[in-house]
Amino acid sequence: MLDLKSLNAALEQLEAERGIGREKIIDAIEQALATAYKKEYGKRGQIVRARFNIGTGSTAFEQVKEIVDETLVRTLEEREDEHAREVEEAEEKRIGTSPLRSTVSKGAGVKAAVAKGGEAKTEPGDERDDSEGEEKDERVNFNPEHHIFIEDARKIKRDVALGDEIVFPLEPKEDFGRIAAQTAKQVVIQKLREAERESVLGEFSGKQGEIVSGTVQRIERGNIFIDLGRTVGLLAREEQIPGERYRQGERVRAYLYAVDDSPRGVYLRLSRTHPQFLKRLFEIESPEIASGTVEVKTIAREPGSRSKIAVASSDAHVDPVGSLVGQRGVRVSTVTSELGGEKIDIIEWSEEPAAFIEDALSPARVLEVALDEADHRATATVAPEQQSLAIGKGGQNVRLAAKLTGWKIDIRSAAGSEEEKQEQKEVQGTEEKEVNEIITD
Repeated sequence: MLDLKSLNAALEQLEAERGIGREKIIDAIEQALATAYKKEYGKRGQIVRARFNIGTGSTAFEQVKEIVDETLVRTLEEREDEHAREVEEAEEKRIGTSPLRSTVSKGAGVKAAVAKGGEAKTEPGDERDDSEGEEKDERVNFNPEHHIFIEDARKIKRDVALGDEIVFPLEPKEDFGRIAAQTAKQVVIQKLREAERESVLGEFSGKQGEIVSGTVQRIERGNIFIDLGRTVGLLAREEQIPGERYRQGERVRAYLYAVDDSPRGVYLRLSRTHPQFLKRLFEIESPEIASGTVEVKTIAREPGSRSKIAVASSDAHVDPVGSLVGQRGVRVSTVTSELGGEKIDIIEWSEEPAAFIEDALSPARVLEVALDEADHRATATVAPEQQSLAIGKGGQNVRLAAKLTGWKIDIRSAAGSEEEKQEQKEVQGTEEKEVNEIITD
């Protein structure tokens, strides 16, 4: 006897914990019962459907037949005639390959041609296959357990059409063998997994491009698996901020940049190095970005070390840089702490390339920016004491500024440029003196 109370409790638990709708669970149960019925009592080619009543616990079984005609199926008589023709053709080909048969056939062909007053042609190229040009028969074989002709279907129900289904009730059964029960169990498990995958895919596809939070479940070969509640996300080694260490059970926030649906399940790809992770963190801290008043134009990032972010405001009364820095730098400090102490330069975006490049090289002070539009290259002139600051450690500052602006940037010190000019004048003076001496001689 089916325990309806326990069944309803299980349905509620699955719906709450795995997000699987009650209708999908009942559908899985019905498909499992239909599979078990067909396995135990069904016939070959039979389509069995089950109707499970959650209120009473009873199940009604029915057989489904598709309505067809001669254009959709081949009857048994047609198949027998076709088989007979194939046997006959095979026999003719077999006999026709003997030398005697070939000679007689060829002679008969010559006589027939002469009798018609024509010229006998027995060249091999003139032979042709009569089967060429015939359309392939795409009809399926008629199965009385699967199909019903439309003439017979209209005797049961008048307003039916080709392709419709007609249902016949089957004898109810409650006892199933061990193999049928095991098959039904596998069907239920498979259907529930498919329903759970669809539910997870629907939920997290809407969260793609956002920050998700979870706990570290396990660490394998540097890859971190994060428990997100209903599923597990992967934070690969290359998507982790250098120098960060994680412990099992630790709370982690990451950027969901991809949701992959594969036959083995749904895979969530997470990142803490993605430039958009920085943007999403500032959206959480800055209401001006979340509302759209302040827009993040571009981001250049070297995770764990330094980042540059260019922002612009659509409201003249709102300072874009100040909205990210916050009062006493509280907003940018919160983001920096989340990123393990990563330094962040916030720059106001400008439509003027020279002004934008000048700000992008901060904290260095730039004296002049010369643009080469043809090569998309900029030369920034700085004071001698600012040159190392403009270039940065290992060229990091100028490299990030180039990524942020999209320009190739060369750094030149003001003193160096004056020395080059003086040196160039001396060379030109020497060349002129040598030319004058040659002319005098």
